[in-house]
Amino acid sequence: MCRWIAYRGETTSFEPYVTEPEHSLVAQSIRSLQSTAGSNGDGFGLGWYGEHPEPGLYRETRPAWSDENLRYLCRHLRSHLFFAHVRAATGTAVTRQNCHPFACGHWMFMHNGFVGSWNRLRRKVEALIPDAYYPSRLGTTDSEAVFLAMMGAGLDGDPLRATRRVLQALVGLVNEGQLRERLRFTSAIANGRDLYAFRVAVNDAANTLYYREDGGQVIVVSEPFDKESDWTEVPPNHALIARASENVKIVPFDATICSSADREPAPTRRISARR
Repeated sequence: MCRWIAYRGETTSFEPYVTEPEHSLVAQSIRSLQSTAGSNGDGFGLGWYGEHPEPGLYRETRPAWSDENLRYLCRHLRSHLFFAHVRAATGTAVTRQNCHPFACGHWMFMHNGFVGSWNRLRRKVEALIPDAYYPSRLGTTDSEAVFLAMMGAGLDGDPLRATRRVLQALVGLVNEGQLRERLRFTSAIANGRDLYAFRVAVNDAANTLYYREDGGQVIVVSEPFDKESDWTEVPPNHALIARASENVKIVPFDATICSSADREPAPTRRISARR
């Protein structure tokens, strides 16, 4: 499965988080430790916010470990909120349009997971995208389709409710006819100020997700990039909310039912990142 990192905090370069650590995202593209995929070499991408409301994107089909541009970009690009992603394809072509992150308006999205049998469900999932957003459909991945469906469901108004609405529809699709196909949705979305992440699975185990918080700085990762003990695991079927100028909240997020997003924060556990 894919590996990714999301950062929100003081303006900084990408290098200390994406390319420099011992178990950096580049190292994870060669060998991840908590993934079912041995390597993540089907392209990579960077997304960031700067002077403009819409995010900047750099996406490439080459493996992260073989693109010298990535190290230069990570040393010189600076942002207060950025995404980085290395891809392990799950049945769709390795093209630039299929590399994460994806952007639409001022929103940015990246994903680690899959939606059932994509060849069977693709047309039905794409039908969830309103006509106003379908012109933004540039690739063929389930990830981009789900993101645009979320945009149409009202990300601007209520990101948690919009995400839940789309996931409820996806649960109906993977469970139709009692097929009980698998759905994994470990993802991050951002609007230039606020960062949200989700760790959800239906008929399967959820992909890993961790975060670290230090003052106003929040880092969310698929797996820890160092051996420090201050990483906290996001529980399965929960969402992380990191709004600007607020501490992180972890809230229950059951994709199979309608529930309030404003429950009390869930208990989390510290983990020691083993090598």
